Amino acid sequence: MVEESRPSWENPMQFVLACVSYAVGLGNVWRFPYLCQMHGGGGFLIPYLIMLVVEGLPLFYLELAIGQHMRQGSIGAWSAINPYMGGVGIASVVVSIFLVVYYNVINAWAFWYLFHSFQGTLPWAECPLSSNFTTYVPECEKSSSTDYFWYRETLNISSSIEDHGGIQMGQALCLVLSWMVVYLCVLRGTESTGKVVYFTATFPYLVMIIYLIRGVTLHGALNGLKYMFTPKLSDLAEPKAWIDAATQILFSLGLGCGSLIAFASYNHHNNNFEKQAIVVSLINSATSIFASVVTFSIYGFKATFNYESCLDRTLQSFWIFLKRVMSAGSLQFNIDSYFSIQNTVQTEWTVFNTFFLKMQLLLINTFDLAEDSIKRDNLDDWISHLNASFPDKFATISSQIEVCDLESELDTAVEGTGLAFIVYSEAIKNMGLSQLWSVLYFSMLLMLGIGSMLGNVAAIITPLRDFAFLTRHFQKETLIGMMCLFCCLVGLSFTTRSGNYWFTIFNDYAATFSLLFIVLIEIITVCYVYGLKKFEKDIEVMIGHRPHWYWKIVWSVISPVLIIGLFIFYIADYIMGGTPTYQAWDSNLGKTVTKEHPPFAQAVIGLLLVTSMMCVPLAALVTFIKKKKEQARERKISTTAS
Repeated sequence: MVEESRPSWENPMQFVLACVSYAVGLGNVWRFPYLCQMHGGGGFLIPYLIMLVVEGLPLFYLELAIGQHMRQGSIGAWSAINPYMGGVGIASVVVSIFLVVYYNVINAWAFWYLFHSFQGTLPWAECPLSSNFTTYVPECEKSSSTDYFWYRETLNISSSIEDHGGIQMGQALCLVLSWMVVYLCVLRGTESTGKVVYFTATFPYLVMIIYLIRGVTLHGALNGLKYMFTPKLSDLAEPKAWIDAATQILFSLGLGCGSLIAFASYNHHNNNFEKQAIVVSLINSATSIFASVVTFSIYGFKATFNYESCLDRTLQSFWIFLKRVMSAGSLQFNIDSYFSIQNTVQTEWTVFNTFFLKMQLLLINTFDLAEDSIKRDNLDDWISHLNASFPDKFATISSQIEVCDLESELDTAVEGTGLAFIVYSEAIKNMGLSQLWSVLYFSMLLMLGIGSMLGNVAAIITPLRDFAFLTRHFQKETLIGMMCLFCCLVGLSFTTRSGNYWFTIFNDYAATFSLLFIVLIEIITVCYVYGLKKFEKDIEVMIGHRPHWYWKIVWSVISPVLIIGLFIFYIADYIMGGTPTYQAWDSNLGKTVTKEHPPFAQAVIGLLLVTSMMCVPLAALVTFIKKKKEQARERKISTTAS
């Protein structure tokens, strides 16, 4: 155990805020709302809260206990638990390096959008003019102004991962700035981090409260909230909903990265981490739900705006189409019926009337059908029949069909950068005082990102600082600076034109499968290698009582079985999924298209999956060889002495 001179948090509140700042991150804002959307709205809360109780909370408790008792970083802590398990700590450090290398790129993007928010008109609010100043840029017209700003102005993205392109200077400078901010925040260890977390942990909540007040007052916000809180319990019969709930809890709390062990190692030995584990876990989950309320109010506003815009376009195109048909002399049924249709459309502002009338005209004239053949109750059957019977002819009119459906707009699920930088940007541009809301939103993203970075950097620096060799030869500031410089230089690869494709690879594969493996080894090591009874006694020494029987049952049985199940699912999903694919931006179409990863990208995916996991058996093998050599040396000395 490390000596008591180890730096400590000034008070328990700093530790709690550090954990909250680390655990509450971008996943709460962009991943959890997406999962709610995918799995039955509010019904997803049922598996989510169950997984919190049987998986997230117990494992969070376990990692805090290990860090506080051993008072070392992940490598030293797991080596102290069992010499052969030091590889678990090394694996956590490797995963954390993967994380910080790409995660800080998100902060760079947040800086980029934040800086562009201080303009009279938000640059993603409208399409730029082409070189002749008479039309808009074709790529923007085919997509949208928010898509164009993201894919072209921000990323300047290439058409495939094989087209690397050069480093985008604006993005590179924002990345350097992001790493400078992180360096300054962790420069003095707990002394500086403890001060920073007061802001990074609380400012996002202030912004979310402001956004909630604004969001619920937006036109259509109620549609989004009704969508969220109307549970579709039938979706819970799908195993994928439960699997996604389990993985969301696991990754949202930041388990397996070594950050919680690092933070807890700076606690006083008798700190009551049990209550803190419960408090932080509940705050994290409550934040996910709160962020979803904010997000769905924005979703409702955006969906309603798009829906009503679609109605405007559909109504206008219907009358244009009607005039064109009449002027061409191709109207095949009684013109008086159209006056009644006109009265109906003018008096009934509904999507079905508008869509039906246009489709009725279009199909009757295109396929030479009888006047009274298409009714409201058989429209879908006619569309299916004609599309199947005359696919080529039907394709010629498909571009004239635009279906306006509010439910479909709300069903459009977007996660990750698409939600953070496209969907929210689209909603913000349609708000009053859009610059103010943009500044607040991207400032919040920045605080969430930096807060998570503090934990990930601590997961790397703390175990490195525990090595006497490094502390003898490098000052703390120098060691942190070298680590930040190395990660920044590697991270510049994500600012190339193909950088976003590599970002997606790291986001999907660097810290998912490997973290499940690390957490599984952690819990098996504590319960069945170190010994659960011994672990109970350690906890009793720290907090004055042994853990409740519930914790012991979950640690020893429920959590390992659950994680093994998730592990098997991920292996099966990866094998059965075939060749990995990615979404490439096609500037000619103005949308993303699915492409297969080339062999070199697949090789990188394989390395990301196995690199950290191989640390565990390799470190155990090295320890075994060292012990054998030591035993052989001792026998040789003993034989010589005798």
